[in-house]
This record gives sequence, structure tokens and C-alpha cells, in this order.
Amino acid sequence: MTRIRFIDSVRRLVPLAWPVLVGQIAVMMFSTIDTLMMGRVSPEDLAAFAVGSAAYVTIFVGLMGVILAVGPIAGRQFGAQDLPGAGSSFVQAQWLSVLLCIPGCLALWFPDPFTALAHLDAAQADKVRAYTRPEAFALPAALLFTAFRGFSTAVSRPKAVMAMQLTGLAAKVPLNAVLVFGWGPIPAMGVAGCGVATAIALIGQAAVAMLLLRRDAFYRPFRIPHLWQTRPHWGELAALVKLGLPMGGSILVEVTGFTFMAFFIARLGATPVAGHQIAVNLVAMMFMIALAMATAAGTLVAQHLGADEKHEARTVGRHAMTLATLTAAGVGAVVAFAREPIVALYTSNAATAAAALPLLVWVWFFHLGDALQTVAAYVLRAYQVATLPMIIYVLALWGLGIGGGYFLAFGQNGVGAVGFWQAATAGLITAALLLSLLLRRVFNENR
Repeated sequence: MTRIRFIDSVRRLVPLAWPVLVGQIAVMMFSTIDTLMMGRVSPEDLAAFAVGSAAYVTIFVGLMGVILAVGPIAGRQFGAQDLPGAGSSFVQAQWLSVLLCIPGCLALWFPDPFTALAHLDAAQADKVRAYTRPEAFALPAALLFTAFRGFSTAVSRPKAVMAMQLTGLAAKVPLNAVLVFGWGPIPAMGVAGCGVATAIALIGQAAVAMLLLRRDAFYRPFRIPHLWQTRPHWGELAALVKLGLPMGGSILVEVTGFTFMAFFIARLGATPVAGHQIAVNLVAMMFMIALAMATAAGTLVAQHLGADEKHEARTVGRHAMTLATLTAAGVGAVVAFAREPIVALYTSNAATAAAALPLLVWVWFFHLGDALQTVAAYVLRAYQVATLPMIIYVLALWGLGIGGGYFLAFGQNGVGAVGFWQAATAGLITAALLLSLLLRRVFNENR
């Protein structure tokens, strides 16, 4: 039995985590760029983007979570040196992406349930549709790239994913500027331009990723054929879905715990939801650090389990939780104390800044709970434990977070958007505590 020190785990986690962090920041920069540009167009366009992006994220993330089941499965196969098996799991994840994009595209083309939930007038609803309909064309590419991301990370190739995500961002920035503000004969499209630019960038990103699979010698031992040369394997698809459905459910509950905040806060008017969008974007950027550590931890734990190294799996999982706690506490403190200059980077509108600043008071505790629950959930998925975490998310994030937030925001003596952030923080901390206890039990059962 090999003794793994905390510093040894850190040295193994960081090389896997930093490419994930850079890549996910690139992904988040899509939304950040949109938020910054919409803040300079009008509060109405920023509010429409907040609702439209919440609709897209709700749909995409729920489907993404199912596809990412390829990570724990391929990670174990990679740890057991079954490279063709890992490649086969990736191909089936691609098929799952193709099948799942059909309902997802329809929901983006007809986003009426989301606009109704936000109580938008006809003009604002039209702006939301102008954003989500181009995203319907982007969704198939986004889901196929998700399969590539989950597989490549599971086999310790996160730099390839990072390179593709940076490529997508490089295309997004100029496209956004031209389509949002107009240039020469191209008219200014406002919020619709964000959707079109994202669609073009994501389709290009997925195409380059598929080309890399053919050209990079690293992927040859996995024997990955072209998708059109294969057919769905229902047994492997069933295994992906069995793990992926509760994973997707957990991620969907987690994300909708925050996207639904945008729908409800939109009822308070354009300025509160614009301030909320700034806070959400900032917290999401911070979350990328936790997500990178969680992804690295889940990858290493799955590989150790595939190699039947249970002690090493437990040790790396525990060390990842400790590292997440220390990092989240430090990052949260910096952002909480520097919130005024940070908000000034997002907007020069005094009313929007005033709406955002009170929300950031909760960032420190919010982020700490978010980081801990994320790492715990990813390590649990490496053990293929996903159903009970989903139930915990429903109770903590929907019940306490959304239910409690609605009461605090709109109940007697309601405090508005701040109430949702107070309840969401309580929900995240509760989820973190419960998932940590569950992880401890799983560790004890797998000695």
C-alpha cells in the first residue's frame, strides 16, 4: 500500500486541473463577453440575455450531465488499461449526444415556457427568442464537444480540450463585436448577435475537435472510428444512461437552482435582473476553479478504482476536499472585499451597480459551499454513486434554495433579489455538508 501525502496529491491534481480551469474560463468568457457587451447596449438587452442564457444553460447543462457519464466509465477503463473499451464508450457518448440534441433543439426554438416563467412582455420575449433560436443550431455541436471533453479528460488529456475551448473563444470575441454592435454593412443585432456568434464559434470548435481525434497520435490506441461508421450499441448506451441520468439530474438541479433565480428576479424589473446577471457571471467564474479541482479529483479517483487501488482513491479524494476548502476560502475572501472595483468593470450604470453590490456580500459563503459540494459530487461519481446526490440536490437547492428564496424575495417584507442569494447560499452549504457525509460513508465502504 502506497502512502500518498497531501503535497503528492496536489502535485497530481494540479497538472490535470489547470488545463480544465483555463478551458472552463474560456467557456465562461463566452457569457462574460456577452454580459459586458449587453451592459453597454441597454438594460433591456442585458435582461433578455439573462433570461435567454438561463434557458440555454438549463437545457444544455441537463443534457450535458447525461453525456458526461462517459468520464467515470472511460476513466475506469483507462485505469484498467482497456483503451479500446474507453474508445468504444466515447463513440456511444457521441451517439447519445446526437439523440439528446433533438428535444434540446426544440426547446430552444420554442422558449415560451421560460419567457412565461419570467413574466416578460411581448417585446422582451421576442428578444429572448432572438437569442435562443441561434443557440438551437449550436446545441448539437456543443453536446458532441461535451462527449469529447468528458472522454479526453478521463484519459488524462485535458490540454487537448483546453486548446479547443481557447480556439472557440478566439472566434467568439470578434464575431460578438461585429454582430452585436454592427460593422460596415452588417447591422447591429444586439442580443441576437450574441446567439449567432456563439453558434458559429461552437460549431467551429466541435469541428476542430473531431479533426484532432483523427490527427493526434495519442488517440490511435483507442481505435475510435468515424461516428457514421458505427451504430448505437444499446447495452453501452444503457450503461451511460443509467449513470448519466442521475448525474444529469444532479447537474440540472444544481444549475436550475440558479437559472430559475433569473426567471423570478426578472419579475422585479430589468435593473434587478441586470445586477443579478453580473453577480451570477462573477460567481460562475469563481466556480471554474472548484470545477477544475473536482474534474481532476474525479479523474484520478476513477483511474485508481479501475486499477483496483482503493486506498489511493480514498486518499486522493480526501486531499481534493481539503484543497478545495482552502482555495475557495481564499478566493471568496478576495472577491468579497474587492467587490466594488470588480462590479465597476462590468458596468458604468449606477443603478445596475447598486443592484449588484448587495448580492456580492454573500459570495464568500456561497462560493465555499459551491466548491465543497462540487468536489464531493465528482468524487462520488467516480464511485458511480449518483442517485442519492441527486435527491440531496433537490432538497437543498430546489427546496431550501429556490423555495426559501421565493419566500424571502416575494413574501411579506420581501427583500427582493438578496433573498434569493441568501437562500441559495444556505442551500449550497447544506448540500456540501450532506454530500461530504455521504462521501465519508462511501470511503468507509470501499476499503
